Amino acid sequence: MTYDINALRSQFPALDAGVAHFDGPGGTQTPRPVIEAIAGALAGPLSNRGHNAPGERNAEAIVNGTRAALADLLGADPSGIVFGRSATQLTYDFSRTLAKSWAPGDEVVVTRLDHDANIRPWVQAAERAGATVRWADFDPATGELTPDDIRAVLSERTRLVAVTAASNLIGTRPAVPEISRLAHETGALVYVDGVHHTAHALVDLDRLGADFVVCSAYKFLGPHHGVLAARPELLETLRPDKLLPSTDVVPERFELGTLPYEFLAGTRAAVDFLAGLDPSATGSRRERLTAAFEALEAHERVLRAQLDKGLSSLDGITVHSRAADRTPTLLLTFREHSTVDAYGFLAERGVHAPSGSFYAIEASRRLGLGDTGGLRIGLAPYNNAEDVDRFLAGLGEFLAS
Repeated sequence: MTYDINALRSQFPALDAGVAHFDGPGGTQTPRPVIEAIAGALAGPLSNRGHNAPGERNAEAIVNGTRAALADLLGADPSGIVFGRSATQLTYDFSRTLAKSWAPGDEVVVTRLDHDANIRPWVQAAERAGATVRWADFDPATGELTPDDIRAVLSERTRLVAVTAASNLIGTRPAVPEISRLAHETGALVYVDGVHHTAHALVDLDRLGADFVVCSAYKFLGPHHGVLAARPELLETLRPDKLLPSTDVVPERFELGTLPYEFLAGTRAAVDFLAGLDPSATGSRRERLTAAFEALEAHERVLRAQLDKGLSSLDGITVHSRAADRTPTLLLTFREHSTVDAYGFLAERGVHAPSGSFYAIEASRRLGLGDTGGLRIGLAPYNNAEDVDRFLAGLGEFLAS
């Protein structure tokens, strides 16, 4: 198929402001169908879930429809889809629940590559339980986190391995299926941060071998909330803290308080929007998503090659995104210039490429960048060649200043 970037961009009102957005890893812009779905849900009638009044039925339909949509996106069972305020909140909730069974002598594995949202909740839960934290390192020269790096810190006492499916800082995509296999051989559970990965590749819970995958809708064109996928039979074994009158049914037992129905409606619309990226695709929503992500990855490969070629012609740049398998996300530092200054310079010229460590504080430190990080360039479905040209021209002007 032909990836119709002009038709796609016309669906994003935010692009009318004329900004070239390279901030997708921090959150994407929102297409019109998602905006309309949120407004339509609020226009209602809408009330707490039930089966009698129209508002109740609307809320029930939104929740069930969005579980089905996210199950298609993540290769999961709708009954294993849990909604939360954010991926961070969900991870904290599940870390506290899982740690109820941990004891001194147990071990938890985290990695230096991960966003802090898939590190600190586990470190803090382990500390409270008296469990030991084992750190898996990555190679700063290559950006690679290998199964052998995980194997080196596994033992018969490992209870959980927390690992990213894609680094939000440098794009590295570890071999999660092999990591999951190694972890399961020790009897450990695997908790995967799929926040950055889900924006660029179709997730399959079984293929990853993960027990839990968490993501954020606003990273793939939806509104701000978090999603967790797990097998329903695993969720049945977990007993989270909850209010006495709230339901004990899975997955609702993990959803504390009233769900943001309007945001769920927007997320379902985002999944359907993604499923329509290849207009020629037919079949089930999962089949259309498969075709759509193939088209998206092809589009992003072209733009990444354009970026790589342009950056190679500029002096004084270090590109820290070097892994063989990675998302179209680049972290840059400059020999003679501040990345914070570059961020401001580009923003004044209508190019949004932020600077920082983006909560991947351990990865930034391991790269030798301290807490400062670098300039992050992240592609999203609506970026085009003109955006890349504007970025490269602006960066060249900055470096010459």
